[in-house]
Amino acid sequence: MMIVYIPKYYRMEHDKAVQLMKSNPFALLITVDGYRPLATHIPLEIREDEGKIYATGHIAYGNMQKKTLENNREVLLVFQGPHAYISSSWYEIEEVPTWDYLAVHAYGTARVISGDELKSALETMLAHYESHRENGRLWDSFDLELLESEMKGIVGFEIEITSIQGAAKMSQTHSDTDYKSIVGKLEKSNEQGENQVAQWMREQRKGLFT
Repeated sequence: MMIVYIPKYYRMEHDKAVQLMKSNPFALLITVDGYRPLATHIPLEIREDEGKIYATGHIAYGNMQKKTLENNREVLLVFQGPHAYISSSWYEIEEVPTWDYLAVHAYGTARVISGDELKSALETMLAHYESHRENGRLWDSFDLELLESEMKGIVGFEIEITSIQGAAKMSQTHSDTDYKSIVGKLEKSNEQGENQVAQWMREQRKGLFT
C-alpha cells in the first residue's frame, strides 16, 4: 500500500531507493508524541542483514523525541536526494515549470539501543566517515573516559525498515527533445544539485547522449 502519493511513472525501484538512502544518509526522523509530530535531522547508518534493512542513529539525551522511540511501530525517515527547478523555457512546447527531485520515505519500527550495542553502532558510523580520511579518528584513538562521558549525552536507536517508498520525479514524461534540453541546461548550472540531477537523468537515457 502506498502511504505517500507517488504517481506510478515516478515510483522508484526498491534497489534504487535503498541506494539513495545509503548515499544520502542525513535524514529527517519523524515520530508522533500524542497528536504532535516531532522531527530531528540526523545522520544514519543504513545496513542490510538477511533480507532486512536497518537504520541506526542517535539523538541528544535532552531531545524530547527520545520518549517516542522505544518500541514504536510508526516511525518515518525521509531521505532527500538531488533536486532542481525546471524552467518552462526549456520545453519545445509550452508547459508550466516544475521541480525535479529524488526522495525516499522509509517506515519502520524503532527501539532504543544502549551499552555494547550502542557502542558498536557508534564504532561502525565512525569508521564509515573516518576510515578513508588521512589521519582519520577511529574509536580506539579516542580517550575511553571521553567516549563514555559523551555516550551519556545521547540516546541510540535502531529502526527496522518495514516499507520503502521512493519517488524519482525526473522529467520521465517529457519527450527526448525536452529531456536533452533539460539536461543541457542543468549541466551549465553552477549549482551542484542541478548538476547531480542532470547526471542522474543522463544515466536513465544513455542512448540520447552517445
